Amino acid sequence: MNTPLAERIRPKSLNDYISQQHLIGPQGSIRKQLEAGVLSSLILWGPPGTGKTTLANILAQETKRPFYTLSAIDSGVAAVREVIERAKKSDNLFSHGNPILFIDEIHRFSKSQQDSLLGAVEKGWITLIGATTENPSFEVISALLSRCQVYTLNSFNKEDLLALIDRAITTDVVLQKRDIKLEETDSLLMLSGGDARKLLNLLEVVVQSQREDPVVITDETVQALAQTSTARYDKSGDQHYDIASALIKSIRGSDPNAAVYWLARMIEGGEDVKFIARRLLILASEDIGNANPTALLVANNCFQAVSVIGYPESRIILSQCVIYLASSAKSNASYEAINAAQSLVKQTGNLSVPLSIRNAPTKLMQQLGYGANYAYAHNYERNFVPHEFMPEEIKGTSFYKPGNNSRESKLKAYLESLWQDKYEF
Repeated sequence: MNTPLAERIRPKSLNDYISQQHLIGPQGSIRKQLEAGVLSSLILWGPPGTGKTTLANILAQETKRPFYTLSAIDSGVAAVREVIERAKKSDNLFSHGNPILFIDEIHRFSKSQQDSLLGAVEKGWITLIGATTENPSFEVISALLSRCQVYTLNSFNKEDLLALIDRAITTDVVLQKRDIKLEETDSLLMLSGGDARKLLNLLEVVVQSQREDPVVITDETVQALAQTSTARYDKSGDQHYDIASALIKSIRGSDPNAAVYWLARMIEGGEDVKFIARRLLILASEDIGNANPTALLVANNCFQAVSVIGYPESRIILSQCVIYLASSAKSNASYEAINAAQSLVKQTGNLSVPLSIRNAPTKLMQQLGYGANYAYAHNYERNFVPHEFMPEEIKGTSFYKPGNNSRESKLKAYLESLWQDKYEF
């Protein structure tokens, strides 16, 4: 039998559907729609192997509606319009509701392809079900997104995966003929990464590799067949940004262990070393700043080094930098200061530069008072003399609030000694 195991045991009803109880359980939002006899256009968003296509098929069967399917990979605008025309013609033939158009990988549709769906969805000629592994907020046009409910599907948890293994062994027409002894499951679960399809494919490979019964499944046999497990990490997808975010937040939270873990996930996923190093360079200023100015130098040196070295050795340099940044004192005072200053600029517009600090390269400018009464700081004790550098309208405004750390505490004391209570450092 050439049909894959995942296809052979694909559930045909909601009661057979494993996982996603927040959607199809007794209190699930999709089940409640079905019980009310309605089904709105929707987008199913989740990682690979979480049952998006299966759920779309079940919804069509549960509602007894005609079901059309397109793949965004090989369907253009013409194919979309053809299906919509067929749906319009068949609409009056079915009393259970308008036809369902299922589009797999809808995030791959261009703007014009998505635009071609708008009228049909709005007029009720079709109920659209889109499936995507990418964040619809970024990949689906707002006009279409506003006409659809977005439902998030989660990776299968351990209980779901174990239930799936049990179903496969006990109900599949092929596997139930074998004497399968499931002694260990950790490797099966780990290598699947919450992807039901990957789990079933791996289970089938393990069973097929043993020609004689009993088929004994252990972590060792699974690992021997799988060889290596590449963590799910789509460099162009949502996981890319989620894991990058996890790395940055771990460093910001001063957790070097978590930071190195997320770095490893990015490395194992084949992430561009320059992308990682650029993020570290930004973080060194945004989240550490003057609490430890050396952090920016370390991050910059890291960027320069990995730019010429590449994998695999660059992983060591990235690890050193990540651990240094995570272990460093933190301050976002510079980040907050520029945000506050830019916000005030937007509110107040182009305020005039005080005459005393304007450039005066010509005699006319000097006659107009440009540069008049400017006090050259280096002519004074401690290289400082009180002077007004702000526009008159906002003088005394404080943007920089030194962070509560050793270095910036010293900066605060120094600035207070110069400006006294002017800026309330």
